Amino acid sequence: MAGWLPGWAGGLAGAGAGAGDIPVRLSSRSYGGQRNIAVRETGFDQPLLWVTVALVCWGLVMVYSASIALPDNPRFANYAHTHFVVRHALSMAIGVVAALLAFQVPLKTWERTAPWLFAAALLLMVVVLVPFIGKGVNGARRWISLGVMNFQPSELGKLAVLFYAASYMVRKMEIKQNFWQAVWPMAVAVGVVGMLLLAQPDMGAFMVIVVIAMGILFLGGVNARMFFLIAAVVVAAFALMIMASSWRRDRIFAYLDPWSEEHALGRGYQLSHALIAIGRGEIFGVGLGGSVEKLHWLPEAHTDFLLAVIGEEFGLVGVLTLIAIFLWMTRRIMHIGRQAIALDQVFSGLVAQGVGLWFGFQAFINIGVNLGALPTKGLTLPFMSYGGSAILLNMIALAVVLRVDYENRQMMKGGRS
Repeated sequence: MAGWLPGWAGGLAGAGAGAGDIPVRLSSRSYGGQRNIAVRETGFDQPLLWVTVALVCWGLVMVYSASIALPDNPRFANYAHTHFVVRHALSMAIGVVAALLAFQVPLKTWERTAPWLFAAALLLMVVVLVPFIGKGVNGARRWISLGVMNFQPSELGKLAVLFYAASYMVRKMEIKQNFWQAVWPMAVAVGVVGMLLLAQPDMGAFMVIVVIAMGILFLGGVNARMFFLIAAVVVAAFALMIMASSWRRDRIFAYLDPWSEEHALGRGYQLSHALIAIGRGEIFGVGLGGSVEKLHWLPEAHTDFLLAVIGEEFGLVGVLTLIAIFLWMTRRIMHIGRQAIALDQVFSGLVAQGVGLWFGFQAFINIGVNLGALPTKGLTLPFMSYGGSAILLNMIALAVVLRVDYENRQMMKGGRS
C-alpha cells in the first residue's frame, strides 16, 4: 500500500511502498502535522539492496569486457587480461565487508563522529598532495597507494562532507533562516575542501561535494531565495575557474565541436570515440564483448567511459535501462530520507537524501558526458566503473541508507497506531 505525504513527497512515498507495507500515522515536529507512511514491520529495503547488487554485478561484467584488451597496449604489457576485473572484484569484496560493518553503526554514532570524519578527510586530502605519498596519474595527484587498492581521499570527502553538512544543519536549525549565520561556516568548510581538490586537481569531485552540501542546506530549510543566490554564486565561481584555466577552456571548446579538425585528435578525441561507440550500438547493441571502441580507441573505457561500452554492446535499450535504474534508486533513497524526517530523525533523513543527491548527480554527470550532453569530466559511474575507492565508498554510503531505513522501520513498528 502506498503512503501519503503532502506535495512532491507523495510521489516519493509511492516509490518505497510495497505489497506487504502497513500504513502508519506519525507526527513530525520538525515539519509539522501528521503523515501516513507505508512501512514493513521489520528489516530494511530489500528491493533497493538487490537492485544495487544487480548493478554492481553488471558493472563487474562490463569492467571485464572493457578492460580485457588493455594488456595488448604496451603501457599495460605486464598485466594479465584479468588484471582489472580481479582488482575490481577485490575492491567489491572489501566494499561488502565495509558495508556490513557500516550497517551496524547507529546513525547517532555517525552524527557524533561527523566532525572527526570531516577532519580526517581533510587531513588525507593534504597528505595526498605530499610528494612520494600521493600517486600521480596523467598529471593528477589524487591517490594514496594502500597495496590492495589505490585510495582516493576525495571519495571519502564526499561522505565526510555529507555527514558534516547534515550534522551542522541539525545543530543550527534554530538559526537556519538567518542567511549568514546558517551558511558561512559551511561555505568556509566547502571552500577549504575545494582548494585541496583543485590542487590535485579534481574539479569533478568538487562539483559533487558542492551539490551535496547545497542540497543538504536546501533540504535542511535554508531560505529558498538565499539558496538560489548561493547557487548563482557557485555557478559564477565555476565559470571563473573554467575561464582562468586554459586546459579547462579547451575541454569546453572540444565538447562544443568534438569533430572539428582541431579537436578530433586532441581534447575531443575521447568524446568523439564515445559517441562513435554509442552510435555503433544502435537499438540493441552489438552484443556483450563485441565492442570495437574498447580495443584501444576509447581511452579509459573501463572507468569514466564505461557507459559508452555499455551503449555499444547493449545499445539504446541498455542505456535506457541503466538510466531507469538510477532514477529508481535515487527516488527510493530520497523516500527513505523523507520517512526519517517525518519521524523527527532529521540527521538521518538529511544523510539519506544527501546520498540520493550524490548518486543521482554523479550518475547524471557521467551519463551526460558519455552522451556528449555535458563537457568531459572525470567522474565514474556509481557502483559500475572501475575504481576501488569509488566502489568502497558507494557501498558504505548505501549501507548507511539501509541503516536509516532499518531504524525508520524499528521506530514505525513501535509507533504504530
